[in-house]
Amino acid sequence: MGKFNKKLNKKNKPLQLEIVPKDKEVEVQLPESRKSDAVIPKKDKWINRQRVLVLCGRGINHRDRHLMKDLKTIMPHHRDEPKLERWKTLSIINELGEMKHCNKAMYFEGRHKQDLYMWLSSINDGPSAKFLVENVSTMGELKLTGNCLKGARPLLSYDENFSKIPHLMLLRELLTQIFGVPNHHPKSQPFVDRVYTFTFLDNRIWFRNYQILAEDGALSEIGPRFVMNPVKIFAESFTGEPLWENPDYVSPAKHRKMIKLSAKDKYVNRTDSKSRYDATMPTEAFNIDKIGREVFANDDEEEVARKIIEREENMEADESVDEEELQAKREKSDIARVKKLIEKLKPGGEGKKLVKPKKQAVNPISGKLQQRGITKRSKMIQNIAKTKKLSTKFKSKSKKKASAE
Repeated sequence: MGKFNKKLNKKNKPLQLEIVPKDKEVEVQLPESRKSDAVIPKKDKWINRQRVLVLCGRGINHRDRHLMKDLKTIMPHHRDEPKLERWKTLSIINELGEMKHCNKAMYFEGRHKQDLYMWLSSINDGPSAKFLVENVSTMGELKLTGNCLKGARPLLSYDENFSKIPHLMLLRELLTQIFGVPNHHPKSQPFVDRVYTFTFLDNRIWFRNYQILAEDGALSEIGPRFVMNPVKIFAESFTGEPLWENPDYVSPAKHRKMIKLSAKDKYVNRTDSKSRYDATMPTEAFNIDKIGREVFANDDEEEVARKIIEREENMEADESVDEEELQAKREKSDIARVKKLIEKLKPGGEGKKLVKPKKQAVNPISGKLQQRGITKRSKMIQNIAKTKKLSTKFKSKSKKKASAE
């Protein structure tokens, strides 16, 4: 009983209240309400989780394959994928990106074993852009002497045109999200020792990769280097309505065709000029003896010059008269030809019939008119008759020659 009374005494003790002065203000923080099933979010440094799916289709050559490999080395946030078959559509790349947990895509498409097209796309909602890649130089070339740490984060440098022209502003955001390495990426290094430059010149985007040698701005090119000629920008990923189209774009196949045509025109022009020169080349040299006698025989030079000028004017007048007569003859002949055509085209019995009448013959048995049929045998008979006539003419001519001799 003693223990039980002690417990009761503890419960019946009065509560001790804390006296707080009026001047102090106590802030009461209420706990945030949340569901019991909700997962508590974890704070992490790697917030920008950009992943780029890099793949190519069948038909690219060795140089294009090395370019894709170099871009993979400078992009630690990429994901690999085998070659895409030709019979598959480009919309399958969106499904592949979702399977690889990628929100951006870079696809290399080869044409005719020599042309390379590059697609840059945002897999979620678009947009996507198509480029023609030209003037490719890979990292393996000896002239690119720069070097830097693999996986380091780059600085992205854009031309001032990327902040003025509307379609370049859209491409700038797309290029930044694809080529920019996210901060605190697991495969990246915490250093900034390189610069990617995007320059807009001659309606093309020129890509260069430089190493930062010193703080004073000294640079050395690493590679790869290439030129992107924008073709189209679409509203969605690999599909959708075209937002912009390059009016100055000429396909490589058409460009090669134009070069061949220009070479053909060069040959034609050369042959025409040669034939024109041969046709207009004078057969006789200038007869200076006649004019020389007239000039040196008379002491009055002005009178001699006046006579020569009058003679040349008379010759030109005669030539103009001849040309007018020829023109009149041509007009008369054209009028006569047109009149003949009009007479032929007149309907009825007055005009001439355009359709020739069919050959008909009298049937010896029935005595009726029937159409004469031309068979192979009749043609053979006609040919034999022609040869007989020619042989008789030739014999008669040979006899006449013999009698004359």
